[in-house]
Amino acid sequence: MRTMTEASQPAGPLAGVRVLDLSRVLAGPFCTQLLGDLGADIVKVERPGSGDDTRAWGPPFLTDRDGRSTRESAYYVSINRNKRSLALDIAKPEGQAIVRRLARRSDILVENFKVGGLAKYGLAYEDLKGECPRLIYCSITGFGQSGPYAARAGYDYLAQGMGGMMSLTGPPDGDPVKVGNANADQLTGMYAAVAILAALHRRAETGRGQHIDANLLDSQIAWLTYQAQNWLVSGEAPKRHGNAHPNIVPYDTFPAADGHLILAVGNDRQFRRFCEVAGRPEMADDPRFVTNADRIAHREALTAILRPLIATRSRDDWLAELEAVGVPSGPVNSIPDVFADPHVQSRGMTVDMARPDSDDPLTLIANPLRFSETPATYRRPPPSVGGDTASVLDELGVSREEQAALRAAGAIA
Repeated sequence: MRTMTEASQPAGPLAGVRVLDLSRVLAGPFCTQLLGDLGADIVKVERPGSGDDTRAWGPPFLTDRDGRSTRESAYYVSINRNKRSLALDIAKPEGQAIVRRLARRSDILVENFKVGGLAKYGLAYEDLKGECPRLIYCSITGFGQSGPYAARAGYDYLAQGMGGMMSLTGPPDGDPVKVGNANADQLTGMYAAVAILAALHRRAETGRGQHIDANLLDSQIAWLTYQAQNWLVSGEAPKRHGNAHPNIVPYDTFPAADGHLILAVGNDRQFRRFCEVAGRPEMADDPRFVTNADRIAHREALTAILRPLIATRSRDDWLAELEAVGVPSGPVNSIPDVFADPHVQSRGMTVDMARPDSDDPLTLIANPLRFSETPATYRRPPPSVGGDTASVLDELGVSREEQAALRAAGAIA
């Protein structure tokens, strides 16, 4: 666990980059938090009052120093650090004018409105590119800017189902199962961040920004990798194998005497070493199991032998002996187990941030990227709705008289 203050941290690799964040829920905020962790200045535009939808996606919620529940859910705080919140109503002409002023001084704009959703406010890419030729404008949607489904709202669950992931997940004889968190949303946010960084590099050469079309369905399909390629090569649709692997055996979860372990045998040498640890060296010479291809062909027979065999010993006994001979294996951890793991703790995968409304720090999941010269930074805890409205407008050159007029018009809060 690391405790961070803004003054104690070096500038991140994206220090000086300005991001206008018009996104909410998960894919867009996941993308912009990543950019913020790398040092970019993120201005998050939120609806006055309720703000980002995920603020209400609890319990659990944070509590303040008096023990009262705040409006910030754990879901919201997981993806919104290193941002400043501007409470702005973009449905009002005055709000639209502020967005345009912000866009002119920004390097990047990220939005996840439905296709055409910002055009009615005069804030689509085509509306801004003339006055903001250097702006990198990233649109994140469910199905992309073109195609028969473009107008549909996008949800992670739909992308996992329509993109094939659920057909691969779950027990062979059970129902299709989605991944345990919002897989499609988060990987789309990562793809979007990669695209933005590539566009920044290109702009350094040409001086021109561009439009990025990122979406959940395309990203989920790309994430299928070898499973989809297996079908493209063979013409045979992949089947669900539960925790097993379609191309490697044994590569599965097994119950030991006191908990589950993962056995990930990657080649024939490792299988022979496993058989020796298991006290069954003859299995390595069984014609059904000599090569990986043999083991795939006789998957059920091998699994029927391994499951009762592994169940005879404790999980830690197996893991210690397998690690000693270089056979990949590991425990199936609960979330508390993950953060109690000494390796995870040594890697500093949580970070404490001070909160203005509480004496207790806010513990967050750390950024996994490691830089030798320009590390990820933790400068600002997730903001309250509109908590930075005045300071953002001050930087924009909006006078206090203008701000009062905007407030009276209901454009800011």
